[in-house]
Amino acid sequence: MLQRMIGAATFNAHTYEEVEHDTTATKQAMLVVVLVSIATGIGAAGASGTIWGFVVGIVLALAGWAVWAWITYFIGTTIFATSQTQADWGQLARGLGFAQAAGVLKVLGVLSPIAGIVILLVSLWQFACMITAVRQALDYTSTLRAIGVVLVGFIPYIVLMVVIAILFPGAVE
Repeated sequence: MLQRMIGAATFNAHTYEEVEHDTTATKQAMLVVVLVSIATGIGAAGASGTIWGFVVGIVLALAGWAVWAWITYFIGTTIFATSQTQADWGQLARGLGFAQAAGVLKVLGVLSPIAGIVILLVSLWQFACMITAVRQALDYTSTLRAIGVVLVGFIPYIVLMVVIAILFPGAVE
């Protein structure tokens, strides 16, 4: 699993193909998301100085993965589909789960002076890994098409963060 996490974080297309086709890797992908959500929660607590940061960090990471996997599956297999596109939700969920691997570095958010920059840079890294995951899972030959799917899929994630911020005022700094 650690090798897969490293492969995913280094944009290794073979790693994404491997987890796409390994149906037993769904639990590993979920474990990656859980590890990243804990690291995100710890980093967010350090950045915000509140327990809410920890709780919201975990909730956002887990819910974000599930929402993003579903929406990228839907968008990628309908709106952005090509004649080669063949995928199921599990393939995207596994790829997107492993694409989160770099997020373990969000634990560095506890370093208050650089918390914001660390979280931003790691989030951008994860975003780039998601593009690779989508390209591989949906059998795209165009990275631009994968970027489109990821950008459109990002919208529900933003909506989720806004809803959580409204439901739990002060939880998202």
